[in-house]
Amino acid sequence: MDLSVAAAHVLGDAGAFSATGRRPVAVVGRDPRASGEFLEAAVVAGLAASGVDVLRLGVLPTPAVAHLTAALGADLGVMLSASHNPAPDNGIKFLARGGFKLSDSVEDEIERRLGEQWSFPVGSGVGRVRDAYGEADRYISHVLTTMDHSLDGLNIVVDCAHGAAHMVAPEALLRAGARVEAIGARPDGLNINAEHGSTHLDKLQQIVVSRGADLGVAYDGDADRCLAVDHTGAIIDGDHIMAILAAAMHGEGRLVKETVVATVMSNLGFKLAMREAGITVVETAVGDRYVLERMKADGYNLGGEQSGHVIMLDHATTGDGLLTSLHLLGVIAKSGVSLKELASVMTPLPQILINVKDVDKGKATVPELLAAVAEAEAELGETGRVLIRPSGTEPMIRVMVEAASEEHATQVAGRLADVVRKACI
Repeated sequence: MDLSVAAAHVLGDAGAFSATGRRPVAVVGRDPRASGEFLEAAVVAGLAASGVDVLRLGVLPTPAVAHLTAALGADLGVMLSASHNPAPDNGIKFLARGGFKLSDSVEDEIERRLGEQWSFPVGSGVGRVRDAYGEADRYISHVLTTMDHSLDGLNIVVDCAHGAAHMVAPEALLRAGARVEAIGARPDGLNINAEHGSTHLDKLQQIVVSRGADLGVAYDGDADRCLAVDHTGAIIDGDHIMAILAAAMHGEGRLVKETVVATVMSNLGFKLAMREAGITVVETAVGDRYVLERMKADGYNLGGEQSGHVIMLDHATTGDGLLTSLHLLGVIAKSGVSLKELASVMTPLPQILINVKDVDKGKATVPELLAAVAEAEAELGETGRVLIRPSGTEPMIRVMVEAASEEHATQVAGRLADVVRKACI
């Protein structure tokens, strides 16, 4: 409740609310986890007590809340979700007017002023609260209008992670013309992401193969990411999906500046495939917010992460699992080519990641380590790469190596991890 009060005041003080003289409006959505029920009540109470009118959207994906923040002209969007985390966890995301995530500086200011003493309106000045559960259809209609080809004839399995997309995703896919079998679509408040969804693809792989489906798609708990499996059960990750979409958009002249934005964690195989296709790859730090910031700054319209956050800025302000899956399916339906064949546009290189724990992550640039990295890069040449990255939250340094063979990548990563253990204590 204090957090929502602080957000309302910080955004109001910053002039982020409409200047029309009307009371500011917020939309609030959540995923199905049990704690969302009382956390939603607390957020709504804090906003209304601060003079903000509130529309409760109910259980909806994060990208749906982002879209509705813009579509309904709201001054603020709030999503309660811990994304792909287990049910006991929860979190809160604030969205500015237009449906974009807040900047780091605004989030820092909200955190700094958390618990500050405020003056509150009374009587007619307090915000009013009403339910707006029917707005889910507005979001479904929006994602369907972005498609230019029916999914007739496609037989798919969709895993909703017992999460926020359990109603809207199967409905949208059916309306698009696909034959749909939904799994992970019975949330009970406690089973979100449990053995289902984009972080647990085993069941989806089994069912796609056993049913003879064309493919399967999986979302995480708040459905802002999407992964897929082909008809053989092979996993198609975010790099593959971006490569397929980028190639299709490039071929149709819709890829702005012939460029796709990815993070430093995207596989080298993705970058080599894009170079072969005549597409430029712009790299950012890890995190979909940094991908989006670069896309907005330079006008690009496609970007994302290996984890399945894919941002199609022509149609959405954030990663949108449902939107991504619809456009991936659209490429398959339009081309008549299987997902397995489309995914062959890129060949991922073996990637080894070692998390070196209990070290001083501030020493990730000491001379001994930089020299070892330079030596490894010279050894790998153009067929591999090295990434040394301090953890954002733990005393840990991540060592990632890609090479032409898994054996070579493992050897190089092991050597570098030993250097980290000795040089970064």
